[in-house]
Amino acid sequence: MPTPAQDAATLPPFHLAFPVRDLGEARRFYGDVLGCSEGRSSPEWVDFNFHGHQIVAHLAPDACLEVGTSQVDGHGVPVRHFGVVLPMDQWRSMADRLTALGTEFVIKPYVRFKGEAGEQATMFFHDPSGNAIEIKAFADLSSLFAK
Repeated sequence: MPTPAQDAATLPPFHLAFPVRDLGEARRFYGDVLGCSEGRSSPEWVDFNFHGHQIVAHLAPDACLEVGTSQVDGHGVPVRHFGVVLPMDQWRSMADRLTALGTEFVIKPYVRFKGEAGEQATMFFHDPSGNAIEIKAFADLSSLFAK
């Protein structure tokens, strides 16, 4: 198994499929807002390159459901979410970009677990279909799985 500090290029790409209510809306959000390039597609789904990982938006409006939250560091974290761990400078750039675009954050960009094992910068927001996304970063990536 790879160590947490291994270069992301040596890790196998992750694949995630998720429901969306409208593919055009998903293309605008994942392409224009998050900067994901588009891969293959059909009238029912679209592949995106999410920082080297394959995510697939499937047209399934009835599957776009509200999800509960769980308390983490005093914030209600959406239980069902996906995301990526970026280098800190890229996380800051993404936070600045999303803030400038007027993103409605579920949890605004901040550093959680300050001074503890696993200290990390994080932010949560929803795509237009209600899928929760977390973007995080660690000053020290080796603490990704710290206890």
